[in-house]
Amino acid sequence: MTDVTAGSFDETMWSGLLHGGHGGTFMGVPNIELDRDVIRASGTKAVVYGFPFDATTISRSGANYGPRAIRETSVQFTNFQATYDFDLFAKLRLADGGDCKVALGNTVKTFERVEADIAEIVAGGAIPVVFGGDHSVSIPVGKAAKRPGTSPGWVQFDTHLDAAPHVGGEELNHCCTITRAVDNGYDPSKIVLVGISGWMNPKTELKYCRDHGIRVIWLEDIWEHGAAWVVDQILERVGEDGFYLTFDVDSLDAAYAPGTCAPTPGGMTMREALEIIRGISPAGLIGVDVAEALPAHDHSTRTQLIAARVALEALAFHAGSPRTPVHVG
Repeated sequence: MTDVTAGSFDETMWSGLLHGGHGGTFMGVPNIELDRDVIRASGTKAVVYGFPFDATTISRSGANYGPRAIRETSVQFTNFQATYDFDLFAKLRLADGGDCKVALGNTVKTFERVEADIAEIVAGGAIPVVFGGDHSVSIPVGKAAKRPGTSPGWVQFDTHLDAAPHVGGEELNHCCTITRAVDNGYDPSKIVLVGISGWMNPKTELKYCRDHGIRVIWLEDIWEHGAAWVVDQILERVGEDGFYLTFDVDSLDAAYAPGTCAPTPGGMTMREALEIIRGISPAGLIGVDVAEALPAHDHSTRTQLIAARVALEALAFHAGSPRTPVHVG
């Protein structure tokens, strides 16, 4: 019989069936009410929030199942990063606030509900960690994550510029995250787009970025200069009020992330993305979302595992993870 007496049990170790116990939350963390006083009293510093919504996609649908799939696969991870001997939960209390209440067929009402929920998280002193959903999820989350009187940056990993003024007259669309971010008060000079790939972007969106002075780091820039150079470029831009991080999984090569609305042949590698995220997250996250995971198009679950890991990496390096691996042997 295994000895689990006091002092001998490793709380970072799996204790049985991965899917056993209280289900439905990210990594099995506790549920929490989306109330600022409850969040503040609990000492929670980051709240997971599901946004199962893909009503604005112009490509493949199914990202509304992203939050459920990401939560289900997240149990593969522990809160302990052995490479750096770093326990995330010891530095940052994490809880799961559940999913937004989608108003079927009503994007405006859905976004209003999301803004209210995210406002409670922020007012409670925690970072919203949001799993989408198509990339329109960034619009209300980013709006509510920005505190009045501050000027945070905006860092977006994507294969698309997402700078469309509208799509067929609709302004709340997953092609409009950057234009709406500017409308919602984000300074264009502090916006950086990472990993953009040329074949999936119209002239109008490129012109918008040029006209507004938005920094675009093309995929080819990453190939030529490397991830460390990208980190420097971002940190020169975002300023002292932190930044909102949004990661569209279609920024990655389709070999890594096939389960997404618009898979990208020849996109970023996962290693490039991780190195950049680790380099920039210490500058201070005001919120993070991971968008466009589409589990029905990935039988392997790799895309949703990537989505979970992106969030974990961002939180860990925001919370002070060292970057030098521990010496063993």
